Order: sequence, then structure tokens, then C-alpha cells
Amino acid sequence: MPLALLALAIGAFGIGTTEFVIMGLLPEVAGDFGVSIPTAGFLVTGYALGVVLGAPLMTALGTRIPRKRMLMLLMGLFVVGNLLSAVAPVFGVMLAGRVVASLAHGAFFGIGSVVAAELVAPEKKAGAIAMMFSGLTVANVIGVPLGTLVGQAIGWRITFVIVAALGVIGLFGIAKLVPDLPKPEGVRLRDEIGAFRNVQVLLAMAMTVLGFGGVFAAITYITPMMTDVAGYADSSVTWLLVLFGIGMVGGNLVAGRFADRALMPMLYVTLGALALVLGLFTLTAHNKVAAAVTVLLIGALGFATVPPLQKRVLDYASGAPTLASAVNIGAFNLGNALSAWLGGLVISAGLGYTAPNWVGAVLAASALVLAFVSAALERRSGAPGPIVASAAPVEQRTPVHQ
Repeated sequence: MPLALLALAIGAFGIGTTEFVIMGLLPEVAGDFGVSIPTAGFLVTGYALGVVLGAPLMTALGTRIPRKRMLMLLMGLFVVGNLLSAVAPVFGVMLAGRVVASLAHGAFFGIGSVVAAELVAPEKKAGAIAMMFSGLTVANVIGVPLGTLVGQAIGWRITFVIVAALGVIGLFGIAKLVPDLPKPEGVRLRDEIGAFRNVQVLLAMAMTVLGFGGVFAAITYITPMMTDVAGYADSSVTWLLVLFGIGMVGGNLVAGRFADRALMPMLYVTLGALALVLGLFTLTAHNKVAAAVTVLLIGALGFATVPPLQKRVLDYASGAPTLASAVNIGAFNLGNALSAWLGGLVISAGLGYTAPNWVGAVLAASALVLAFVSAALERRSGAPGPIVASAAPVEQRTPVHQ
């Protein structure tokens, strides 16, 4: 794998840390600004919505900019957003900083996926995408717990300064290591938008929303589930989330290796197993050991869907993949928001803290059904090809190897 993927992974590590670390620092932030915990929760919601809106917006704005330069600009925006959060004098400024940082999220992963795939031979694309996303998964194992500990011990503002510093490192890494890949000739914004006329691109995005949404239906409510049902102490939840992150790292790496060989079978196995494990979580949540093992499996199976789904979008949007790739990243956050809302509804209905697991199981099973539909349509129409017949021809390039 090219060394340039390391620079992309560092950027992904910083973005993953800032996205999730706020969840562990909400009490400190709320106390500092004198707002309630639910009000501080807008820092999570605002970030997620910023990702959903920022992915297509920033990618569209960057269609005329070379991809390497756009990645550097996005990391610069990420640094500015986190510094704004770190020095915010009032809650509104803090929220604005979160939104500014989130605008870089979707476009960075979307454009970064395209760049990562172009750096390697065709049969290694999913592995390259997984390598970049490893930064996001490792953030949940190292960055988020450490950021939470630093924020609780020294101050949450220091955490955001450190995250901004990670962004600076990622920016310089991209500048130094990522090659200046030529922009495809003749591909305009309307060609990028044309990707969404392809039913396979839309099916892949729907699988993203439902599949990863299934994961967050359960994980969003892991604290009350583990403390009230499994019997863990509050202090143990952080380490359970680390276990979840370890599962994400393993699932991401395994998927990156096998998705290049058998993409659809990989999706069948991971989505089917994810639906089964989420359904069983309603039972295993009553036992500490079984609950911990299940959390690990949910992380592994959930993130094992990411490289194959991202690659599938790139395959079917091969003529103009950047916008579709970025919007698919937004689809992950849309799935997170949808599943968290649905999980909250079943809890509010009095069905108990384990009820969101059934929601997650249904969502993952629905994604599996879409995978079978997608494969059936693919067999009928043939292998992935250009998305828009009228699009200008794209210059063929030789993959960069280092």
C-alpha cells in the first residue's frame, strides 16, 4: 500500500476523534457554558447534520479543484472548526465550530476514497479504502478514550486543541505524500450529479443508511443498556466502547482484504450476521460477558460493510465518482440519526432499553434484502460500467504505485 494512504488515515483519525469525543465530554461542556445536557446534545446533532449537508455541498464546490488541493483545504477547514470550538466564549460559537468542522467530514472521506482507490491497482481498491478508514476506526480505540480522559482531567478545550493539531499533521502529510493526481478530463458537476440516476448507486447508499444505521440503533443507547440491564458500572462504559472500536478496526481490515475478492458475498455474510447478532443482543445484554462479546461483534460486523459499500459506489459511479462517494459518507450519518431516533421511540414506548436492538436487527435485515436485489439487477444487466452514457470520456490513468 502506498505511503500516501498513511496521510489520509491520519486525517481520518482526527476527524473520527472529533466526531465521537464530544459524547464523553458533554457534561463538562454543558457545565462550562451553563446549559443543560440535552442542549449540549445539539453539538452531536449539529455535527451529524453538518456532515449530511456538507458532503454534497463541499464536494460540489470542489469539482473544479484538483483532489489533492481540495483535501488540503478540507483539512484546513477542519482545523479552523476545532480551534473555534476550543476558544468558544459562548455555546453558540462552540456549536458553530462543530458545524464548520463537520463540513469537511463527508467530502474528505468521499474524495479521499476516490484518491485511495486511484493510488493502487484495481484489485486492491477495497483494501486501500479500508486503509484510509482505519484512521477512523483506530480513533474509536485510541483517540476518543484519550481525548475524553484529557478533557475530563485537564479541560475539554485542550482536547479540541489536540484534535486541531492532528488536523495540521494530516494536512502536511497530504501535502508531502499524496501525489498530484490529474483531474479527469471532461467531468463536470452535472456528470457527478448524473451518478444518482444509476439505481445501483442508490441501492448502495440505501444499504449504507440501513446497515450502519442498525449498528447505531444499539450503540446510541449502550450506556443505559449496559448499566441498567447488564449491570456494568458507569465507569465501564468507556472500555466497552473501546471494545466496540477494536471490533471496528478488525472488521474494517478483514473487509478490505476480502471485499476485493468477493464483494457481494462479503456483504451477504456481514449484513446477515449483523442482523442476527443485533437480534441476539436483546438476550445477551442480560449477561456481562455475553454483552461485551456482542458489542465487539457489532463493531466488527458493522464496519465490515463500509469498504465494500464504498467500493460499490465507486464502481458504479466510475465515470464521475467524487460526489457519489461523498454523499455515501453522509448516508452513514443519516443512518446514525435515523436509527437513534427510532431507538428512542421504542424506548419511549416503554419497550425497554434492549428494544433498540430489534430496531437495528430489522434495519440490517432490510439492508441484506437490498443487497440481494442489487445483485439480481447486476446479474440481469451485467458488470459495473460508466454511469451516464452521455458523459464525456474519462482519461484512462495508470495507477500510482510506490
